[in-house]
Amino acid sequence: MSTAPFHIIAADHTGITVSNLERSLAFWRDVLGFELSHRPHQTGDLASEITGVPGAEISIAVLKGYGHKIELLEYLAPPDRKHVDIRPCDVGSVHVALLVDDLDAVLNTIKASGWKAAGKAQTLKSGPNAGKLVVYVRDPDGITIEFMQPPPDLTPKLA
Repeated sequence: MSTAPFHIIAADHTGITVSNLERSLAFWRDVLGFELSHRPHQTGDLASEITGVPGAEISIAVLKGYGHKIELLEYLAPPDRKHVDIRPCDVGSVHVALLVDDLDAVLNTIKASGWKAAGKAQTLKSGPNAGKLVVYVRDPDGITIEFMQPPPDLTPKLA
């Protein structure tokens, strides 16, 4: 086994497995403002070897925006895939955190899309994110996004 040094160049994207690609695409694109980049479809040995899932067939939508890419994946096969109601405290749970300028406006907008806040927004009291107002929201699949609003004096200004 080689132990040659390596360097991670950058983070490329966050992948999220969804039950309904069109519904999730509409949310990320039409509600959050991400731009659709491309819609690949993977099947056969390519999909199986990349994912380690025999018989995988995946419909994909790649979105970009705000310095990040989101890859939405709807597995069409294998037929025994499961819907798991994973909670943020469960091992394997992952979330994306997005900075916003108006958390109340975000929460009002997403509510109309079928997403809902997991709890009430809270202001962090300590650490490097002290002063940020934060809340988790969950979509109909249980996927979590954390929205963070910096205090007014630290909100990034758009050019």
